[in-house]
Amino acid sequence: MQRMREKTDKMEESKAMRKLRVCVATCNRADYSKLAPIMFGIKANPDEFELEVVVLGSHLIDDYGNTFRMIEQDDFDIGSKLHTIVRGEDEAAMVESVGLALVKLPDVLHRLRPDVLVVHGDRFDALALATAAALMNIRILHLEGGEVSGTIDDSIRHAISKLAHYHACCTRTAEQHLIAMCEDHTRILLAGCPSYDKLLAAHHRDDYMDIIRNWLGDNVKEDNYIVALQHPVTTDIKNSIKIYELMLDALISFNKRTLVLFPNIDAGSKEMVRVMRKKGVEQHPNFRAVKHVPFEQFIQLVCHAGAMIGNSSCGVREAGAFGTPVINLGSRQTGRETGENVLHVRDADTQNKIYHALELQFGKRYPCSKIYGDGNAVPRILKFLQTIDLDEPLQKTFCFPPVKEWDISQDIDHILETQSALAVDLGGTNLRVAIVSMRGKIVKKYTQTNPKTYEARIELILKMCTEAVFDAVHLNCRILGVGVSTGGRVNPQEGVILHSTKLIQEWSSIDIRTPISDALHLPIWVDNDGNCAALAEKKFGHGKGVENFVTIITGTGIGGGIIQHNELIHGSTFCAAELGHIMVSLDGPECMCGSRGCIEAYASGMALQKEAKRLHDEELLEVEGMVDLKKAESISAIHLINAARLGNRKAEAVLRTAGMALGVGIVNILHMVNPSLVILSGVLAAHYQAPVQQVIDQRALTSAQGIQVLTSDLEEPALLGAASMVLDYTTRRIY
Repeated sequence: MQRMREKTDKMEESKAMRKLRVCVATCNRADYSKLAPIMFGIKANPDEFELEVVVLGSHLIDDYGNTFRMIEQDDFDIGSKLHTIVRGEDEAAMVESVGLALVKLPDVLHRLRPDVLVVHGDRFDALALATAAALMNIRILHLEGGEVSGTIDDSIRHAISKLAHYHACCTRTAEQHLIAMCEDHTRILLAGCPSYDKLLAAHHRDDYMDIIRNWLGDNVKEDNYIVALQHPVTTDIKNSIKIYELMLDALISFNKRTLVLFPNIDAGSKEMVRVMRKKGVEQHPNFRAVKHVPFEQFIQLVCHAGAMIGNSSCGVREAGAFGTPVINLGSRQTGRETGENVLHVRDADTQNKIYHALELQFGKRYPCSKIYGDGNAVPRILKFLQTIDLDEPLQKTFCFPPVKEWDISQDIDHILETQSALAVDLGGTNLRVAIVSMRGKIVKKYTQTNPKTYEARIELILKMCTEAVFDAVHLNCRILGVGVSTGGRVNPQEGVILHSTKLIQEWSSIDIRTPISDALHLPIWVDNDGNCAALAEKKFGHGKGVENFVTIITGTGIGGGIIQHNELIHGSTFCAAELGHIMVSLDGPECMCGSRGCIEAYASGMALQKEAKRLHDEELLEVEGMVDLKKAESISAIHLINAARLGNRKAEAVLRTAGMALGVGIVNILHMVNPSLVILSGVLAAHYQAPVQQVIDQRALTSAQGIQVLTSDLEEPALLGAASMVLDYTTRRIY
């Protein structure tokens, strides 16, 4: 018995010491940009992994740049080079290339005997790799499965997914597609795109202008050139060649310096190169035509381009991380998840349409998008590889579960994370940041005193947001973007605070979006606190499912937001729903806006505090039962409210006037926009509900008297509203 136990212990010890032999097979320049970060990660962990590299496909063809050399330059030992491409660049050549690869691969795989073969994407070479490995009982990890584009690539990608034993996908939607394809969800990792690990870390380089000048000439300026990359569509070769010709004509007419990359090796590429040479692109003074650009330099060129055009997946994936404007031509990327930066020209049938798209997009900058990754894909994939049990049965099984709900997490920390938003609330006193889940749960909140200067405030915002992003990883939350709620008038389209309230100093004409986006590489949304309160009610509160309603914040000031036909109203100069500045008296008290008789001058916390101090100075505030006001640090609106509760008639009169002013203002709102619901939010909401309802019953038109007034149940409307801008944003645009 003792000997058997010792034998078992030795077997377990041997298993623990064994390295996982991982073979990474790369077929072309595009898939190497996704595989290289994983290869570096494997190489950096020699105690856990043993790396084998196989190179095949267009890497080994001179016309496509002999790109295997960049793998050697990255100091990887290439175990095997397989010449698998049958030239011809037509449909038959693609089929013959798959066949040739299938003839050559068995010897290589038998010699290397990998535990796992890592295969990327949707190329015909990758299909040959997956087929050979599956038939030779080698486990397969497929990268970027579950995505949808629009060509034969879809069919190849899904075929590889069915052959693969494990999946590392980039987006939540891709994960759902794999589950719908009956793949076992315990073998699916939502990792993000590995190339994002490299590009998010490396795209801010000091020498980017040297790279731009090296490829495009000394006279080229940042944001004043175009990167063009168009591939053939193998299911519609004739039309894809026509689109390529129209694109080149539009670029020639547009008259900007342009870097044109040669198409890939798919059927139709030879004809596209002929079109390019017929147009004289290689001799044109505005153009530079190249077969290959190293990925690190390509990142810089895309990042700082005035626009990218074509149908490359780089345009709809990686370019979004920089906010580079993209014109996506034709059907090759149909179905891909895209960022705000992509303008689709699905039916690119005229030169004028493409030219017009260039006019619309060139030189713009969009918020950074992280749809396809957050820069942490490789650690997740390495951890996933370490969980592979080689003693598990090799035979793949398929599952037929219902598709999981949008935000349900699994009990495996490397698979799923809760989709969340980072919310920032800039108040007159405090600066708050929170991680908010899709269902409105505040996972973690951070609070600091709001600095008085612009520089200190921006520094603190970035520090708090960076800390929250770091904590989100440990809290199993994936941050989709940042929503900012702030006082004042805001242009949400540009992310600019136009005019601030007097409570927040040095906060006018401030671009808040750019510094946060640059620091976090996340998309940023900005709006004022009143609008955010309305958005919070729409998503999480009483306004959920209500088409038309108004939210009024009763706090230090008076603000609010108007939802009309399910949309937030901003107005032509972004001052719609400045509800606190509706005038209810011609000769009323002075308001902080400089006018008189505003609701805010009567009913805000500051107005009530002012009245409380007046009564206190006149020794008319304190009544029996109140705490000795001489011991209070400062007189506030709460003291006024407590005095009224204890029967102080002067305090009661002040609150009655405030309630009447707010009620009259709300009656005006009812008569102007006719909502079906009024929601009072903020610290004073409960005190105002009854008097406001009374004024409506007495003074509103008969048709408006039945409108209900509710107090908000939300504890943090500004933070939840800021988060809802991120969680509800849709990124699809069609031209």
